[in-house]
Amino acid sequence: MLVLGIVFFLLIIAGLVLNTIFLVREIRRNEQHDAFINAVTHELKTPIASIRLYLETLKSREVEPAKRREFYDVMLADSDRLLATVEQVLRAGQVGVKRRAITDENIDLGGLVRACVELAKLRYGLDVDSFRFAEPEGADIPTVRGNIEELTVAVSNLLDNAVKYSGECVDVSVEVASIDTRRAIVRVRDRGMGIPAGQAKRIFKRFYRVPSAVRQRIKGTGLGLYIVRAIVERHGGRVLAESEGEGRGSTFTIQLPKVAAS
Repeated sequence: MLVLGIVFFLLIIAGLVLNTIFLVREIRRNEQHDAFINAVTHELKTPIASIRLYLETLKSREVEPAKRREFYDVMLADSDRLLATVEQVLRAGQVGVKRRAITDENIDLGGLVRACVELAKLRYGLDVDSFRFAEPEGADIPTVRGNIEELTVAVSNLLDNAVKYSGECVDVSVEVASIDTRRAIVRVRDRGMGIPAGQAKRIFKRFYRVPSAVRQRIKGTGLGLYIVRAIVERHGGRVLAESEGEGRGSTFTIQLPKVAAS
């Protein structure tokens, strides 16, 4: 009876521990969902309110041509921001669908990344010194197989993060290289806020954002890195995050299988 009592007591304790673990996980998941909804609501509401304000101004009074063009530029920028948020949410839903068919093709990885870098410069109005791009030449140019649209999204998300978390001084280095006969990498290194200790793996979770008052002021939905990881893993690769700590920059590396030379 004593032995049975001890076993029964241990089972009760184990059940309480497991129940507590599941409860804590559920609370954290709900908190992340709430943070995501608040972020998306803000990302949708802010540009809509801005566009409405400028339209009401244009409707209620005469505006000088130069000022009118300025208003149009602001409204277009807000429309782009609104569209980007919607596309990010839709993309997160798409990458969450397992075994979704993708169209494969051979891709010049250096050319794809170069196009993403040029687009990032244009999108954020950065000068030529903000990005330093190194790519292999000649026979060393890596070719990968996959969906060019999805890989473009993955690389662009890393570049967007590098710019957003760099602060006022954007200094980003981008590298494309072959690390051996079977693997190629895309490495994005910034000198911005860095990643706190213990957070390098958690930042790839859906809805997760590093808890920080400074970081919370930076716009985002907590989906960008989740999308990057999902796309890269579907292409047979992996993505890594490294940082020496807060304020010391971050390095993100995408590894992808290369197409075998014919």
